[in-house]
Amino acid sequence: MASSLERYFDASATTPLAEDVATEIHRVQAEAWANPSSLHGFGLAAAESLERSRQRIAQALHCSGRLCFSSGGTESIHLALLGAAPQLWSANGSAPRLLISSVEHPATDAAAQQLAAQGWQLDRIPVNADGLIDLRAFEQMLEPPTRLVSLIWGQSEVGSLMPLAEIAQRCRQAGVLLHVDAVQVAGQQLIDFDALGVDLMSLAAHKLRGPRGVGLLLARADLELQPLLGGGGQEGGWRSGTEPVALIAGFAAALERRHRLLAEAPQGLAPLRNALLERLLELPGLRLSGPDPLSQPAARLPHHISLLVRSDAGVPLPGRALVQQLSRQGYAISSGSACRSLGDGRSAVLSAMGFDAATAASGIRLSLGDWHAASDLFAVPEALMRARMELSA
Repeated sequence: MASSLERYFDASATTPLAEDVATEIHRVQAEAWANPSSLHGFGLAAAESLERSRQRIAQALHCSGRLCFSSGGTESIHLALLGAAPQLWSANGSAPRLLISSVEHPATDAAAQQLAAQGWQLDRIPVNADGLIDLRAFEQMLEPPTRLVSLIWGQSEVGSLMPLAEIAQRCRQAGVLLHVDAVQVAGQQLIDFDALGVDLMSLAAHKLRGPRGVGLLLARADLELQPLLGGGGQEGGWRSGTEPVALIAGFAAALERRHRLLAEAPQGLAPLRNALLERLLELPGLRLSGPDPLSQPAARLPHHISLLVRSDAGVPLPGRALVQQLSRQGYAISSGSACRSLGDGRSAVLSAMGFDAATAASGIRLSLGDWHAASDLFAVPEALMRARMELSA
């Protein structure tokens, strides 16, 4: 089992809790442990802490609209789609259309399928070989009866960053509501929600060295959503349930910490990632999947590497087996099909990008974190080659 954080290259799955964030969580838990809906002094202290955290997060994300806390990205995505849908049915009763890309996170797929079961039309926007949506096809698909679009901003498996400014502009021109899954992006770049011109945005704290178990939905101020959970009417009636005050404070601390790091190094992890990628692509049997960050830096998450792996004979090697081989060496990486596969090892994302079945099962992902230094990368190529040779034997 891996014991050294320097060998943890799976930041796109989750990140370790930062020490200063943990300190903030413990402080708030000790000082504001009560139910923030209670009217006594203990409850008022918790309510004050909750609202201070809300203000800190709104300021960090430049959001003048509403912030609704949730259990994580999955719940936020479901609240965005299922909560917005009832208001979007046409006056004449005809079924509206939802557009998602063909490389969405399974949470978006699941919410979309629920809407389809309710009578919504569901169409998928095609992507190119880099995992980026076809803007021309997208523009044509925005014609009526399209009422809602949900798109992943940073694709977790192949690292593609969708051209959000162009997407938002087209949605505004068409009068179509836009939800953005920004779970992978919030830890890698600054976000200005108001300036982006999107309507809804989902985030999760654990992708930016915050705590697991808390997520966020940002919403334009004039939007109304139908809640998924009834009860005490917390979060302005959008999400009932006692808010996790300490975890939300940790979310705020993690966002502020990330802003400090990006102020010191605006490129984030891109230089470190690029140095590792250049070395990996010099090795036999490795091919980049997703956008090339050396020629298209704005089209890829700055901490992300995804590779397709073949043997010396040119045979695609199973990504899951490579993950297991590297784990035996103490390295933590991910298979391209770990989160979303077609049931036979193939990655649904790579298949949507046009790769054949064997190649679509050969993907691996390395995602760096701010705990990495250049010295942590030296042994990675050799370890990957050892794993490759073990499977090629």
